[in-house]
Formats: sequence, C-alpha cells, structure tokens
Amino acid sequence: MKKFYQEFKDFALKGNMIDMAIGIIIGVAFNNVVSTLVKKVIMPPFALLTSGVSFKDKKYVLQEASNGVKEIAIGYGELIEVVVDFIIISLTIFIVVKLMNRFRRKADDPTDKEVETPKNIELLSNIEKLLEEQNKFLKKDIR
Repeated sequence: MKKFYQEFKDFALKGNMIDMAIGIIIGVAFNNVVSTLVKKVIMPPFALLTSGVSFKDKKYVLQEASNGVKEIAIGYGELIEVVVDFIIISLTIFIVVKLMNRFRRKADDPTDKEVETPKNIELLSNIEKLLEEQNKFLKKDIR
C-alpha cells in the first residue's frame, strides 16, 4: 500500500500534472467565455439577418407533440451554434499557439539581443561555437 501511495504521490505532484490541471481549468473558463460570445454577441446579428429568427430555435420536426407524446425534432440550430463555437475556439487556439511559437523562436535564438535567451539555450550555443572552433583547429593540425 505504501508503494502505491508513493507512486500516486510522485505522479500527482509532477510538474506536468499540475500544468495539465491548470490548463484544464483555464480551458473550461475559456469555453464559457466563447460560448457566451457566440450566444450573446455573434448569433444575434445572424438572427437579425434571418428576420429575427433565433438559431437556437431552428429545428426540423419529425413528429409533432400529441396525446402526451413529446415532439421529436432535429435541432439543427443548436448544431450551428456549436459549430460557430468550435470555429472560434479553434481559431483562437491557433492564434495563441502561433504567437507562443513566435516568442519561443525569438527566445531560442541566441543571436537575438532583443529577447533574453534562456540559459540552457545560451550554454548550448556556446558549446556549439567551441566545437566549431575545435573542429577548425583539428582540421588544420591534420593537414
């Protein structure tokens, strides 16, 4: 039992696990923001273009409600809203990842003096330069 507890503790306290939990929490909050944006900001103008019809209420009725039987319908309006949600979320994530990659490339470039290079990249760059100099020196000795 102690071994199981220790393994679980090691797993739960790893940095990646904490980062993932934070990412999930932020993702859920971001989803709420995007859903509200779609429902309250983007969809109303679409409804206005369609003579005030709300997309949420759009459906194709397969069987009308009668004699205590509920209506059976395909709610394609909700599908439209979910697709718009998905497009906005994926576009936003694409833009964020693109910006992060740009900043990472700048930070990883040891010749760029505008952004401070992380110490590990700077050290690797120095090692690379030393190896290049050593190779030049060794090539001269061989000849």
